[in-house]
Amino acid sequence: MKVICSSEESLYRPEAYRWRERMKWMKPAGEVVVVLPCSMKKPYSNSQSHQKFRRVTKGYQEVIVTSPFGICPREMENTFPIQSYDVSVSGDWSFEEKKLAGELLQEYIGEKAVVANVSGGYEEVCREYLDDCVYTTVDGRPTSNDSLYNLRMELKKYNKVKGRQRTLNELQGIAKYQFGLDGDKFISDDTMAKGMYHRRIFTKSKQIALLNRDTGFYSLRLFGGEILKDIGINIVEIDFDLKTNTLFAPGVIKADNQIIPNDEVVVVRNDEVVGVGKAVLTGEEMENMGNGVAVRIKDRKK
Repeated sequence: MKVICSSEESLYRPEAYRWRERMKWMKPAGEVVVVLPCSMKKPYSNSQSHQKFRRVTKGYQEVIVTSPFGICPREMENTFPIQSYDVSVSGDWSFEEKKLAGELLQEYIGEKAVVANVSGGYEEVCREYLDDCVYTTVDGRPTSNDSLYNLRMELKKYNKVKGRQRTLNELQGIAKYQFGLDGDKFISDDTMAKGMYHRRIFTKSKQIALLNRDTGFYSLRLFGGEILKDIGINIVEIDFDLKTNTLFAPGVIKADNQIIPNDEVVVVRNDEVVGVGKAVLTGEEMENMGNGVAVRIKDRKK
């Protein structure tokens, strides 16, 4: 589904606002952060410009500056809505766009070293909000041979992030965005990802979720529901024997009020996980409505 962002009012679309709020929880890996401009094509890695960048920046933490979403760490670029928004890239930024993106970028980078390969409005954001930033662009062209050479030489001063750490950072970042501030606890140090496109996520040799690359979100399995229940996230409580793949609102005793439609949720009875599925209603609606489907169950105990 395309998210159309055609005017400055798009800064306050619910999808953009929620994205920016959750980006405040993200932390970069490694010693240095590479700041890059966005592209028309999504995900960014499919664009010619980012394919050039990636040949130089592979192994380093990258963050893309964009409006109306502010920033996108590279590992999040396949996650909805950042993987499917449509906006014209003019390079001209309004005061509000620069402020929202700049403050978010500043908070994300923290005390890390930063190298920016940007121009135009992207460079204005960096110069206004970042201190001690190294700029590598020559003649306003981030993809030029000279700019990419400068970027390569500057990055040689820093160690790359090891592959295992990059994988964990990606999996934990997605979990934190999807499940909330404590969501990274869903992914432990021994979590493994298998598969080239949709990836099966395993902890202690048990599959906890499927990472759907079309949406960038986890689809829970029962064992993953156990982990999420222990963290205390997205829990829906019932008091009857769940025998079908449809949970109706009248059967819900209590539901996490942070739940919104399409969230992955855990159905619990007597402190035991009996199913996992996708929310149809908000948590508050599940508790208060006298009819309607609350959760579509995808995996349940038989």
